[in-house]
Amino acid sequence: MRTPCTSGEPTAPLSWRCALPPLLRYPSVDELGAQAAALVARRPRDARLRRVGTSRAGTPLWLLSVGHGSRHALVVAGPHANEPVGGATVLRLAERVLADPRLSEGADATWNLLLSLDPDGSRRNEGWLPGPYSLGRYFRNFFRPGFLEQPEWLPDGAAGARLPETRALLEVQDELRPFLQCSLHGVDVGGGFVELTRDLPGLAQRVAHTAARLGIPRELGPYDTLYWPSIGPAVYRIPPPRRGDLAAAITEAAVESTWFHPHRHGTVTAVVEAPMWGVAGVEDGSPPADADAVLRTVSHTLRHDTRILEQFLARIRPFVQGAAGATEPGTLSRNGGPLSAARPGAGAVGPSAGNTADSRPRHDVGRPAPVPAATPGVLPRTLLVPDAARLLAPVDDYLLVCPGLADAWDPDVDTSAARPLPPLNTAHLAALRIAGRRLALRTAGLLYQLVVASGSDPAGVLPELDRLIDEWCADYRDGFGARWISVARQVEYQSRVVLSAFELARRHTPVRSRTGEPGWGTEATVPMHLE
Repeated sequence: MRTPCTSGEPTAPLSWRCALPPLLRYPSVDELGAQAAALVARRPRDARLRRVGTSRAGTPLWLLSVGHGSRHALVVAGPHANEPVGGATVLRLAERVLADPRLSEGADATWNLLLSLDPDGSRRNEGWLPGPYSLGRYFRNFFRPGFLEQPEWLPDGAAGARLPETRALLEVQDELRPFLQCSLHGVDVGGGFVELTRDLPGLAQRVAHTAARLGIPRELGPYDTLYWPSIGPAVYRIPPPRRGDLAAAITEAAVESTWFHPHRHGTVTAVVEAPMWGVAGVEDGSPPADADAVLRTVSHTLRHDTRILEQFLARIRPFVQGAAGATEPGTLSRNGGPLSAARPGAGAVGPSAGNTADSRPRHDVGRPAPVPAATPGVLPRTLLVPDAARLLAPVDDYLLVCPGLADAWDPDVDTSAARPLPPLNTAHLAALRIAGRRLALRTAGLLYQLVVASGSDPAGVLPELDRLIDEWCADYRDGFGARWISVARQVEYQSRVVLSAFELARRHTPVRSRTGEPGWGTEATVPMHLE
């Protein structure tokens, strides 16, 4: 058994410099299951893997539990499909808990680690997951489902939860009644920060210490938390849930959610964000020289980019939604034949065997596919894209919120009917610039995949989309100074923040009675990749 390494951190005794193997890349959904099963096989008395639900596409939802304590911590990885750091973090946390009895027996705690809340969406990101990691590769293969298909949200309340992934998480929360829940998220470009449903005194200092040691920028004005109270630098209080429209839910997130559902059990939820590409400007808390000038530029740029993307969508959509509406697996294409089936939860798929317009791998297309020559008198065929509706849903969401955001940020637009902007520092302005560019790049990447997945470009948009993605990624790299943070550093940062939250929550939350976790035993586990 490994022993804890001394870290020289008197205020953070659970932060280590441990001799665990370095992480060079993110694990896939299948690798998460295999590695968790291997850990359980190695330590069957201390760890257990059980299936707590099934995704929409039939993928098991696995909960890895470590320890036998009466108080439970719940850590949820992969709530957003494009944020894979949490999967690697839960495996690292499991190893650390097994290596240090203070974290389990000494704390009378059981750690419950949900390997992936949205495994189907995560599979769609496997085009960029193994690396090499570049902004262009990430956004060309980016996938995140539409707001209503993201399993942490409860737009109709817990009783109306319709996604099986959501229902599984709610059941686990009500069974375990955890004193701490950590939801593990990733920031594609920006810095690290934490959002809390209850205050954890001392966490901001722990986050600052960890970020400084690992060279992780802290985000001092995240776009998500623009209207939220700050508990301390890079630590924010999530407002109580309220009913609101879709745009408010997407941009503010203060809606009914699985973050607040276990609040009645005394649970504190910590949403822990770790950046992939760091930007130093997001931790500049100084007063800006001319905030209005920056806001005008950001809002005007977002409107301009939105118009361009709307034009792309107008050119692409007629081919995707043809006479037969070929948008879902099993429906009919324009010629009346069935669409080619995709592996459940898979990413973009290639054309059918009869179409050889582009034989390059669908997961890594860096240049536009050749455009077939038009045949006089023949209508362009519908793009055969299984699950096209799931690519179009987030596109529609982004294009829905962009005009409202541009108006809300523009000092020349009368927003008397809406909430005025709070006082902004330089970090806030950097976060807003990053957010506007992010919305445009995600939309462009999803449109790009719609066409690339078909192996054809009847609308002739790929060269233009390709150029725009390159240009906007260069803006992140050169204009913002975005720099890649290694997977190992992302995981170490997120792990240390979770461990700090665990220690503080254990001190500050009352001990409550609970029903106990059933079924501890020696039955064989089935790794995810074999089921």
